[in-house]
Amino acid sequence: MHETDENKRKVIAGTLLLLLGSSRVVNAQQKVAPIPQKDTTVKENKTLPVCPPGGGSIEAFNRDCIACSLCINACPNSVLQPAVMQYGIAGMLQPVMDYHRSFCTYNCVVCSQVCPTNALHPLVLEAKKLTQIGKSKFIKDNCIVKTEKTTCGACSEGCPTKAVHMIPYEGNLLIPEVTEEICIGCGHCEYSCPTVPYKAIYVEGNAIHTAAKKPLTEKSNKKLPVDFPF
Repeated sequence: MHETDENKRKVIAGTLLLLLGSSRVVNAQQKVAPIPQKDTTVKENKTLPVCPPGGGSIEAFNRDCIACSLCINACPNSVLQPAVMQYGIAGMLQPVMDYHRSFCTYNCVVCSQVCPTNALHPLVLEAKKLTQIGKSKFIKDNCIVKTEKTTCGACSEGCPTKAVHMIPYEGNLLIPEVTEEICIGCGHCEYSCPTVPYKAIYVEGNAIHTAAKKPLTEKSNKKLPVDFPF
């Protein structure tokens, strides 16, 4: 009789639960995000890709990753995709975060648990929640709050640390603002942003992963307008 690998069983069970949960999140997000009436004009100025949590740095991750795709196949949100040229020729097919496709689930460490080469170091959940793999950047000229004078807030609603939050703009409108030190670069804001072809908010990768500050736990005193769609 073969011995049962309890750790693998836990990873598989956790992945299935996350798949069910993330699909509900995505469906809910699709229901509430407003539909933009205009195309955006300011291109996202991404200079560095976002490598998975546990990578430590892009350089170290690229050095140790063998592009086996285990983490890509295990990712419950399918945010990990094979790189084309994001890392350059040497990093082709290594996993890279694609936030136009999905986002990194806040309560997930599956990719760091399945890596066979330690390119992704195993992370406990609490450490992962404070690992900053990138930082959100806001492009006001792409935001429909400015361009279409309409309420939104999809980016803030999805942000697990509230690094992206809403502040007064014009009249009854609120507009996003980013507190970079508590941003972990999960990409929920970028994925949630409804603007096309360029997002009003995106994640710039960190060359070296750093520690984010612990997010505030108290509720904000700011009140949302009556017609806010969330």
